[in-house]
Formats: sequence, C-alpha cells, structure tokens
Amino acid sequence: MKRVFFIIVMLVVILGCARVRVEAPQQPIKVDITMRLDIYQHVQKDIDSIEDIIKGKGTNSEDNQSFIWEFITNVYAQESFLMSKEVEGAVLRRKERLKELMSLQSKGIIGENSLGLVELRLPQTPHPSLKELVKSENDDRMIIYNYIAKKDNVPLIEVQRMYALRHQQDAPQGTPIEVLVEPPSVYEWRVK
Repeated sequence: MKRVFFIIVMLVVILGCARVRVEAPQQPIKVDITMRLDIYQHVQKDIDSIEDIIKGKGTNSEDNQSFIWEFITNVYAQESFLMSKEVEGAVLRRKERLKELMSLQSKGIIGENSLGLVELRLPQTPHPSLKELVKSENDDRMIIYNYIAKKDNVPLIEVQRMYALRHQQDAPQGTPIEVLVEPPSVYEWRVK
C-alpha cells in the first residue's frame, strides 16, 4: 500500500513539473471589430439626423419652412431619438442661431475647435453678446453630445470628435478650424 501511494505521489510530482511550450501561431491573429464600427455608425447616424433637423435639410425653402415640416421633423426626432425636452430645446435653439453663427464663422470671428465646440478667434476683447452667443451654442452642443454618448454608450470625447468633423465640414469658407497636424500630432488652427 505504501508503494502504491509512493508511486502515485511520484507520478503527480513528475507530471506537475511538465514544461509548457509557448509558440507563435502560424496564422496571424484576427480581431473582429465589427461591433465597434456598428456603434460608431449609430453615432454618425444620430449626428447626421440631428444636424439635418438643425439645418432644415429636405425642405424646399430654408427660410420659409411650413408648419407641417416643423411638425414632421419634431415628431421624427422624438420617435427616432426619443429626445428629452432638454435635448429637443437645444436642437431648436441651435437651429434659431444657425444663420448668425455661420455669418460670424465665415468672417473668421468664430471657429470650430477639435472637440466640436465654437471658439472666439478675435485678437481683441469681444463684445459680451458675442461671448454669450458662444456660451449658449456650446452649452446646447454639450447637451446634445451628452445625450448621444449616453444613448449609444460611447465615451463623450468620441462623440465630440466625430461631431467636430461634421461641424468643420459644414462650416462656411473662411471659418477657422482646429485640425490635427501629423507629425508631430498637434492641433493647429487653420482657415477653411
């Protein structure tokens, strides 16, 4: 009995000291990023839909939008996004100040930064009403960005960067925009 016990213990000790070989696989390792792309496609769809509401895309006349069109866009926004009153208000306020903002952008007074916010680009001290316009626009943008980040479960910074690209694309000629310069991977202001 002692011999059997001794043999079992010796086998366990010998097998316990076995070596494990780690080798690189013959084929490259594949990573499936489909899920991440799908999430960011949802974010981009949300951005496009909200900006289309703000810019009044799909209407015959951007100046004289009908009551029916306003109703349809608001219903669409509520059904597809389930927007809260706060988000809906931010979208509508942004829509109201769009022309003034674009006018100031084309003159180089206001620029689009790399985080999707507007910045004053004046060398002199700006008028308080201009500061208030920038603050109001940025506050409303952050309401929308936070909403999309929460809705699509993505980091806020990612939503801001994606939105920044959209704002910079939509900005009129003459708008200062903050772009990434490679190398040395720094942000720099340029005029569109």
